[in-house]
Amino acid sequence: MRSIITGTGSYIPKVIKKNIDFVNERFYSDRNVPFEASNEVIIEKFKSITGIEERRYVSDDLDSSMIATYAAETAIKDAGIDPETLDYIILAQNFGDIKKGTIQTDILPSLASRVKHNLKIKNPKCIAYDVVFGCPGWIQGLIQADLYLRAGEAKKCLIIGTETLSRVLDMHDRDSMIYSDGAGACILEAKENEGNRGILSHAAATHTYDEANFLFLGKSNIPATDPNVRYIKMHGRKIYEFALNNVPLAMKEALDKSGVPIEDVKKIFIHQANEKMDEAIIHRFYKLHKTPTPEGIMPMSISKLGNSSVATVPTLLDMVLKGNLEGQQVHPGDVVMFASVGAGMNINAVVYRM
Repeated sequence: MRSIITGTGSYIPKVIKKNIDFVNERFYSDRNVPFEASNEVIIEKFKSITGIEERRYVSDDLDSSMIATYAAETAIKDAGIDPETLDYIILAQNFGDIKKGTIQTDILPSLASRVKHNLKIKNPKCIAYDVVFGCPGWIQGLIQADLYLRAGEAKKCLIIGTETLSRVLDMHDRDSMIYSDGAGACILEAKENEGNRGILSHAAATHTYDEANFLFLGKSNIPATDPNVRYIKMHGRKIYEFALNNVPLAMKEALDKSGVPIEDVKKIFIHQANEKMDEAIIHRFYKLHKTPTPEGIMPMSISKLGNSSVATVPTLLDMVLKGNLEGQQVHPGDVVMFASVGAGMNINAVVYRM
């Protein structure tokens, strides 16, 4: 028995926020002091480091559970299954549903339950729950679903990653330019006699001793702000160093478990957090194997879609599988990897044969 991805779907919001749209914002440091550099200089430096030119935000009438529903509907249709036959709906998110202008998290009921309701699934044996695991949440949901399938506890699982980070941004923090919204989903099914297709191995870890608060909720950077209103914040340099030192090791562990030689890896779908960081992680991973980094190994969507947290990897996968990312394809039999890092600090990786 193998755990096979039989369908994918995604929802990419329609509202485009370009870098130039931040030119009139008032940026302050975390010490509430305005930056000496002009916004034009700040934005250009930001683009050179992250690779982000624009990002997507949801329209005012949408929220995380609704765009998750759209991605789920597409994945279900792509897989050609009856949603009533789903055994699990595992939804990765971090901030719940947040209405425009409220910055108040709403996770009662769970977003997975809301998606099940939106899909009009009547089957009470379809278990729906959320995973809060930082940006690696969708991959962790994939790992959990694989364990259910291999244990014989399920036959079909829907795994979703959804986030509306535009609702938790401090627009006076230049880091706000990183974040975006989106949703991605897949159907994972237990299949027999599929040869060596499907999930081959995985690895995961949580580092909290010194790293738990690298990403956190904190007050706005603007002076004299309300300390009770909190926004997504991060220690960027610490995250960069942590990711560079730890993500390649998780990827190596997963690949070693699979028994697949590194030369057989055709694509690496890595969390779209920061272009320079992702490139450094991939180079470090190949350096661990004393192998040069192949050209085009890492599909990238960050320049146009930004960092949508748990949605980046499943959205990227859906784009590549459906031929919507220029110059990037996968073929039957190709070995690919999924890898991510995020709040917790959590890291994980999965090896999969198409």
